[in-house]
Parts: sequence; C-alpha cells; structure tokens
Amino acid sequence: MGLLVLVTGGAGFVGSHTLVELLEAGHRVVVVDNCCNSARGQEAGQLPPALARVCTITGKTITAFHMVSLLDRDALAQVFAQHKIDVVIHFAALKAVGESVEKPLAYYSNNVTGTLTLLEVMNEAGVKRLVYSSSATVYGVPQYLPTDEQHPTGVGITNPYGHTKHICEQILRDLAATDKEWRVVLLRYFNPVGAHESGMIGEDPKGTPNNLLPYIAQVAVGKLDELLVYGGDYNTPDGTGVRDYIHVMDLASGHVAALDKLNSEDFQGAVAYNLGTGAGVSVLEMITAFTRASQKKIPYRVVGRREGDVATMVGSCVLAQQQLGWRASRDLHQMCVDAWCWQSQNPDGYA
Repeated sequence: MGLLVLVTGGAGFVGSHTLVELLEAGHRVVVVDNCCNSARGQEAGQLPPALARVCTITGKTITAFHMVSLLDRDALAQVFAQHKIDVVIHFAALKAVGESVEKPLAYYSNNVTGTLTLLEVMNEAGVKRLVYSSSATVYGVPQYLPTDEQHPTGVGITNPYGHTKHICEQILRDLAATDKEWRVVLLRYFNPVGAHESGMIGEDPKGTPNNLLPYIAQVAVGKLDELLVYGGDYNTPDGTGVRDYIHVMDLASGHVAALDKLNSEDFQGAVAYNLGTGAGVSVLEMITAFTRASQKKIPYRVVGRREGDVATMVGSCVLAQQQLGWRASRDLHQMCVDAWCWQSQNPDGYA
C-alpha cells in the first residue's frame, strides 16, 4: 500500500492534477482546501467538482476531503488527529502576482502564516516530510540564464507573492537544519499550463485570468474579447516576454518523483529543484501555437511594458533530471491542445 499523503490546496489547478498522478501511483490522499480560489461542491458534504472528476479519471476514491483553512489551527490539528499522515504536499497559497501587489497583507497572512501554522501542526503530529510548492519568482530578476538552483534567491524580487515564497523556503531550510528529522523538497515551478488530456480537469481562474494561456483560451472560447500583450520592446526575438512553460501533468509527475526522493534512505535536509522545460516561449509564439491547436483566431493588442515584469525567465532542470529521474515530456503543441480541450468542453470552468 502506498503512502497516505495530505495535499493542501488539492482542489486547485496544480493540486488536482497532482492528485491524479498520486492515485495512479498507488498512494492514498487526504485533501485540505478552503476553496477560496476553486469551485466548491454544490451541496454540503459534496466533493468540489475538481476532486469528483479526479475520482472519475482515476477510478479511485479520495480518502477524505476537509474544507479547512490553514489559518485555522484547531481544525487543521483535527485533520492530523483523524488521519495517520505520512507526508504532506503543500500547494495551498494565493498565487496571483498582480493581486499580491494590491493585497500584500492577504498574501503574507495566507502564504506565510498559513505555512507556519501547517508546519507547527505537522511538528506536533510528528509528520516531518514535506514537498513544498515554490516558484521561480524566488530568483527575482535573473542574473544569468538559464537559472539553476545555485542562482541567488531573494534578490530583486518584484512582488509580494515572490517574497512569500522566498520567506517560506527560508523557514523550511532553517527548520530542516535545526531538526534533522525534517525532510523537505522545494519545487520551484516555472509556468504551469495545459490540462489533463481527458479535458475533465483544468485551470479555472476566478474572474479575469492572471496567466497567459488561460487568458488566450478564454478569448478563443469567446468569454473575453481580446488579449492584451505586455511588452513589445523587450530585448527578445519578437519584443514580447519569454517564459519557460511546463505542462501541468509533467509538473504533477514531478511531485510524485519528489515524493519518491523524499522517502529514499539517503535524502536529508531541504533540497530545491527547478521544474520546467528549459526552453523559452514568447507571448507571440504562444498565441501562434494556440491558434494552430484550436483553429481559433486570437485577437490581441500590444499595450507596452507592465511594471515588475522581466523580459526573459528560463530555467535549467538538469538537477531534477539527475536526482529525481524526472524530465518534462510534453511539448508546446500538447500544452495548447490540452488547454483547448479543457476550455472548449468547459467554457465556464467548473460552473
């Protein structure tokens, strides 16, 4: 029998896709989510739709779902009292860069205080193994490309969201250095896109999307009129921002690989790994790729630079290949095909 994995934020985009990989790998899952950024079940006691669809995709059941905020210490402690948790994968966080600038207190409270509360409850329950959902934003403005895990972190971060991820990483490093029983994998994501190939689960942002591909998909399906392209004069091949995009199912498999590493006999401390493709894609290249995948014209307008953006962000994922045995396998076309499959079948998301 596999591990019993507590997944915080499991009803979200990356969380729900990771549940598919965990269940198919033979693990059992307990999900904690306050559903502040994901659809809830329509009736009391009903699973959120993303979780119900995960069960349909895998043909397996979720051990338990708890509608709990990480800021509610007592409720969180009850979850650990009810289940003999082996390891935690921690996704639960607010993640919109622009919103973090507008609402810094909400981001520091939810992301930092929520993580501290989780760690305190884990410590009291004797659960000291954690896979942490971090971000490439911890690298700030890149000093060199591609950024690898040796790149300085915490320097030149341009938004509160990035600062919360860097602070949490430092907390986890300090904890693992002080208590040798703690084992932590820090997974630094680049830009998750796409959806499960079935089209049953995918990214369902509340309000106007903050990320490029779901915005393009909503233009394609007719929910939004046009795409606003920031930049136009960056030092890139076509003047628009270049990013490292990764298919969400590749990202999900990276979490299972991290879990295996975490439970290997030789693992110790807190270790960071980049999860990306190592290849850069510009905004205009993404529009072209999505147009080919969907056969939909994407109207767009270039509106100039956006404060805090960097021209290019691409990562090196060699360490994950060497130590986790993991490599992204899905290309840009597949990312767009699967994103369109989800959006076209679910124009209003999980609503």
